[in-house]
Amino acid sequence: MTTIRSPAVAGLFYPADAWQLEQDVQHLLAMAEFHDTKPKALIVPHAGYVYSGAIAATAYASIYSVAAAIRRVVLLGPAHRVAVQGLALPGVDVFDTPLGRVKLDTDLVNAIAHLPQVTVSKEAHVLEHSLEVQLPFLQKVLSDFTLLPLAVGMTSAEAVAEVLEQLWGGEETLIVISSDLSHYLPYATAQRVDSKTVQSIVQLRQPIDHDQACGSTAINGLIIAAQQHHLTPYLLDLRNSGDTAGSRDQVVGYAAIAFN
Repeated sequence: MTTIRSPAVAGLFYPADAWQLEQDVQHLLAMAEFHDTKPKALIVPHAGYVYSGAIAATAYASIYSVAAAIRRVVLLGPAHRVAVQGLALPGVDVFDTPLGRVKLDTDLVNAIAHLPQVTVSKEAHVLEHSLEVQLPFLQKVLSDFTLLPLAVGMTSAEAVAEVLEQLWGGEETLIVISSDLSHYLPYATAQRVDSKTVQSIVQLRQPIDHDQACGSTAINGLIIAAQQHHLTPYLLDLRNSGDTAGSRDQVVGYAAIAFN
C-alpha cells in the first residue's frame, strides 16, 4: 500500500485550489528576474508565497537551463514543529500537493539509511512547511523527478555534509536547501543582518548561526560540500517581508542563492 504525506499548509502558505496554485506559481516564475546559471544547489526561502514566493521564484527560474537533465531533488529544510536528532526521512512513499504526487527516491533513501545521523520520523514531516512549500515550484519547473526530503534537526554541519556527499550525484541531482534569514527585526536592521549573512554564504564562510537563518545547519553543511566540490555561490535575490507583503516594523529575510 502506498503511504502518502498529505499537504499541511495548502490554503495557508499557498492556494489549496490546483488551478489557482498553478496560476500563482506560473505568474511568480514569469515575473522572476532571469539569471543565466546552471546551479547544482539552491538556497530558497519557505514562507507563505505572498511573502517569499517572488524570491523563491527567482531561485527556481535559474534552473530552467538545466531542468531537462534534473531527475532527482534532494530537499533539506529545518524541522520547525518536532524536535529531531539528526536528519529525518519521512517514512512515506509519496508527497502529495494540489498539483499532484511526487514519488520518494528509494535508491537515495537506501544510500543514506545506514548513516547514524539519518533517522525516520513521520511526525517531523506531518506539519512541516519548509519542505512542502518548495514542491509546487519544483513541479512546475521540472518535468518529472523523484524526491529525497530531509527534516534537519539537531546535528552538525559535518553530518549534513556527509549526507550530501552520499546523495551528490551528477547533473541529474539538484540540491535544495530551504531557509529563511533573520526573523522579526526592524526593516533596516534586517537589511544589515541579512546582507552580512549572505556575504558569508557567498564567501563560503561558516558557521552561519540560527539567528541568521533558520536553516543554518543545512546551509553550513552545503558550504562544506560546496568547498569540496569547488562550487561558486551567486546571490540571485535578497529581500524581506517588508519589501513584499508585510509591515516594516518586524520583517523576515529571504534570499535566493545558486551554487554553480
